[in-house]
Formats: sequence, structure tokens, C-alpha cells
Amino acid sequence: MNVLLCSDINLEHLHALLKRYGMAIKTVNDNEPIPGSFWQPPEAGLIGNTLNIRNDTPVHSALHEACHYICMDKKRREKLNTDAGGTALEESGVCYLQILLSDFIPEMKKQRMLDDMDAWGYSYRLGSAKAWFEQDAEDALAWLINNKIISSDNMPTWCVRT
Repeated sequence: MNVLLCSDINLEHLHALLKRYGMAIKTVNDNEPIPGSFWQPPEAGLIGNTLNIRNDTPVHSALHEACHYICMDKKRREKLNTDAGGTALEESGVCYLQILLSDFIPEMKKQRMLDDMDAWGYSYRLGSAKAWFEQDAEDALAWLINNKIISSDNMPTWCVRT
């Protein structure tokens, strides 16, 4: 299965989504390095509040990196350049949030995000992103609610972690 790429979506949806969090998107030309890419191209990169992508950047990568920005504390966000850092629990929160936010990208939606995460090699104890999300992510959910990133009804608050 091929994962959904940034070239496969209307980037205006991604721009509108991330603008709600004070983020900007910079599109890099094909075959150029992606500034702030921790895993290297085609993976998305983060520098400050800017998400750097190319046409061949997977949408799951763009949302994952954006969710790192949303989930990190203010001190780390102010110095953000490439390495988002964070704890294992924060990483779980990032993965959970990227699944929730995928519903705001019409070409992606939740099921495609889950499929793409599995295809790309995200690994979970229960064997799939869907099984983790539905049966084993209570800690990530609680962390996101406690940090006021999502509400108790599983909806984004459109706030970054303070």
C-alpha cells in the first residue's frame, strides 16, 4: 500500500488546520533537503512554528510532526529545531492526536491514517495502530485531556500545550 502524500491532498486543508495552532507550512522543492527533518527526507521537518514538507512527504509524517509541536511544552517549543524530544507518554499523545486530526484532512480521515501508520511501520503492542487507538491508548488520551489539548469528548481544543 502506498501512503498518502502531501501532493495527494489539498494543502489548504492542512494550512487551515495548522493555522489554528499558530503554525505555518513551508513547502520545499522536490529533491531539496527538508529543513528540520529529524528522520531526513521525505519526512516532515520542524523549525520553530514552521512545518517543512515536500510533495513526497507522507501526510502522516506532516501531521505527526505538527502534533509534536502541539504537544510539547512552551520551553521546548520556543527552541524547537529538528528534534522534538519528549517522553514516551508524550509520543503516545502525539500519535493519538495525529489520528484525531486526520479527520480534518478530507483526503485522509482516521481509517486512512491508521492504515498509513501501519504501512509505514509504526509499531504497537496490540499489532496495529487501530487496535492501539481503540483498546490501549487510555494513557495517551488522559495525557492529552490533562494537558488541555483535547476535551473529554475527544475533540481538539485548538490549544497547544502550555
